[in-house]
Amino acid sequence: MHTKHPTGKTIIVVDGMGGGIGIQLVGKLREAFTQNVEIIALGTNSVAVERMIKAGAHRGASGENAIRHSVRLGDLIMGPIGIIIGNSMMGEITCSMAEAILAAPGERILLPLQNEHMTLAGLDGLPLAKMIERAVELARERI
Repeated sequence: MHTKHPTGKTIIVVDGMGGGIGIQLVGKLREAFTQNVEIIALGTNSVAVERMIKAGAHRGASGENAIRHSVRLGDLIMGPIGIIIGNSMMGEITCSMAEAILAAPGERILLPLQNEHMTLAGLDGLPLAKMIERAVELARERI
């Protein structure tokens, strides 16, 4: 059974495909939060989760049911904006996953990554590293 972290806050990092964005988020979060924060890696596949755990997540799980069930444990939910868009990430994010992430009680801090099928008007093209730094700053403000 999944439970909230007993001594502090829980940050959920959701990613898919190879977990590259999640790996970077987890690494920066581990630098920013040395204690009293649990980082849970949720991935659309086991490769993404395994790589996020190697980057420093405390635990993780993969697949639709794991994401739908565990995302509600997070005080913060972090990842690329595609995690709230059904059928994004080349179809890895199901509509059910996106709905669960949107319905979870935790605050979402999302990276505004654009792809060939979506343009976010009004955003300057910040490099991914800068977006991740800003996301971690926001997480520190919230926790």
